[in-house]
Order: sequence, then structure tokens, then C-alpha cells
Amino acid sequence: MKFIRSIHIFLILLAPGFIQAGSNHQPFPVLSSTDEQESPDIYGNIVVWQQFVSEYGDYDIYVADINNPSDSLIQILGGENDQTNPAIFENTIVWQDYVSWQDAADWDISMAIINGQSEPNIFVVSDIANNNEQNPAIHGNIVVWEEDFSGNLNIYGADITNPANPADFLIAGLEVDQQNPHLYRNTVVWQDNYFGDWDIYATDIWLRNKPVEFPVSLLDNDQQNPAISGDIVVWQDNYYGDWDIYAADISEPNNPVEFAVSIDVSSAISPDIDGGIIVWQDDRNGNWDIYGYNLITGLEYQITYNRYDQTNPAVSGNIVIWQDYRNGNSEIYAIILDESEAAECTSKATGDVNGDCKVDFTDFSLMSSHWLECHIEPQEACL
Repeated sequence: MKFIRSIHIFLILLAPGFIQAGSNHQPFPVLSSTDEQESPDIYGNIVVWQQFVSEYGDYDIYVADINNPSDSLIQILGGENDQTNPAIFENTIVWQDYVSWQDAADWDISMAIINGQSEPNIFVVSDIANNNEQNPAIHGNIVVWEEDFSGNLNIYGADITNPANPADFLIAGLEVDQQNPHLYRNTVVWQDNYFGDWDIYATDIWLRNKPVEFPVSLLDNDQQNPAISGDIVVWQDNYYGDWDIYAADISEPNNPVEFAVSIDVSSAISPDIDGGIIVWQDDRNGNWDIYGYNLITGLEYQITYNRYDQTNPAVSGNIVIWQDYRNGNSEIYAIILDESEAAECTSKATGDVNGDCKVDFTDFSLMSSHWLECHIEPQEACL
């Protein structure tokens, strides 16, 4: 059964504030090139992306350190055919690799463990013949991806604790499409068309052979491109006919608490999240810009102001990266958020009921609305 969204009036009344990004910081290219640079990801100060190398006519994976602007390039992970869609966690990079064998070819998942500029160790995560394994993501010792099996897309994962012998397992395998997986620790999220449109689902993979699946958003129209950090899942949502950014707190999996992040009349798509920072691309100014939202302060802010398009953002800590078209081709740019944009909660204050890292009248209102409630069993003990 699908559900009707009934939370918008409340959320609009409590719409977040908006601030302009600080003027003391400027975007900068990670590694300038006339080749097309696309699909960036970041962990700490290490950035990965796919780059079309015109000299060879295919895509390779590039790795760079933004803390070393004079010589940022660390590695090029290349080979025959294309290597695309990289993701990174700590010093491990995964990507999809187009592999030719005999008279056939398909997409497989590969990984590399990088150690500075020394030769990386490269391993195969999954290379099932005649199956396309694509769109990998990684967190900790788990890699997830989408795989076409028996005519539809399923979500698979692998434990790479022993990278030379990954232990793969099925995460979501219904006879409909599941795709675009993302994960944080033991929680995997994806988009699922079980009801005929795209919804957001999640599962706990702590028990590999018994994943505990639950819906995050089952509303009408499409919810797509989920990302997760901690207990917060974000996605793009066209419930109202245009694309907005929504999120849900899934700390109680049986009762996800959904809330709006950006519901401007423009299109907002391709969200990413790390800690308390959400980023996405937004066309409210007539071109694609990058916007951010701080879950702690409740403030939304514009990150890029160039008249050309900036798309496909990713965030790690206080660093945001994206694809930038200001020079005529797609390059990877980055910016370091200022202190107010990247503000974080260092500890929870006593009396902070709503978890916004401060005690105010909102907390008092929430507490007073439950005044004298008692959940002790038996009820006679409440007297």
C-alpha cells in the first residue's frame, strides 16, 4: 500500500533559514584538465573521479589529494576499456570496470588499496560472467552495487575484509528493479520499484543471510538517488511534480521520521550527505548550482555562484566537490566550507529534546506536550 504525504504544512511553517556562503573562501579545481572529469567522490582530503583520457579514448579513475594543490595527483587507475563510477572510503577505492573476455564483455566491480604514490594493490570484488555489476559504493569493509540478474536489477554486497577473497551476498533480490545503492556501516539504502514507481528502502546487513529490510519512503511518484550518513537518509523526490530534497531519520527503522530539506519551486537533485551536511544541485537561478544544508543549524546556503553549470556534488567533512563547466568542459572543483556552514554539535545538552544541540522553547514545547505521560506497566505504578 502506498502512503500519502501529510507533513508539508508543518514543515513549511518551520522552513529553515537561508544564508549566503561566506565570501572568504573560493572554489578551486582539484586537477585542471581539458579532458572530461566526471562522477567525483571524496573521503577526507582524497578525491576520486572518472576522466576521459582523450589520448587513449577511454575512461580511467583518477585519485588526487586536495591538500597538495601543486602536485595533487596520486594515482591513475587505468587499463583497457573503461573504468568509471568510483567511490572511496579511507584508502580503498572501488569502481566499475568494463572487462572483455573471449567474445563477450561486461561490467565488473574492482577495487584498489592506495598507499600514497606507491603502486596500488588491485583486486576483483565481483566478476560474474554475463552479468553487469555497476554503481558501487563502499563503507568500512563492505562494498555494495547493483547487478542485472535474470532480466532485472538487484542489490548485492561483498565483505572485503580479505580483499583477495571477497565474500559476496544478496541484499535485495525481488523480481523488480533495485538500484543506486549507498551505505553507512551496516545500513544499505537503495531505490526500489516494487510498487511501480521508485521508493526508498533500507536494510540492516548485520546478519548477512538474513537482512532486515524496511521502507524509508513509500510515497506516490518517484523517490530516487538515496544517500545515507549515520541515521539520516536523503533522496530526491518528485511527489509534487518537481524534484525536491527530502530526508528521514531512521534511528527507529519501524518508524522513519521524514522531513523536507529543500522544497523550492526549482529542481533539486543528486543529494549527498556526510555527518550534518547535505549537498545537492539546484536550478533555481536558471543554471545548476550547488547548495548545502546544515542539519544542526537548520540553515540552507548557496555554495557556487558561477553562471555555468555545477553538478553531481559530494561532501566529506567540511569539503564539497562537484563537476564544474565554467571552462567549457567538465572539471572537478572543490570548496572548503566556512565555520558557520560546517557547524557541528560536539555534545548533546541536557534538555535538548529535538536533538538540535541547543535547549530552547522548542524543547520546552515538546516536553510539555507529553507532561505527566507515564509508560510504566502496570499503570497503577504511575501513581
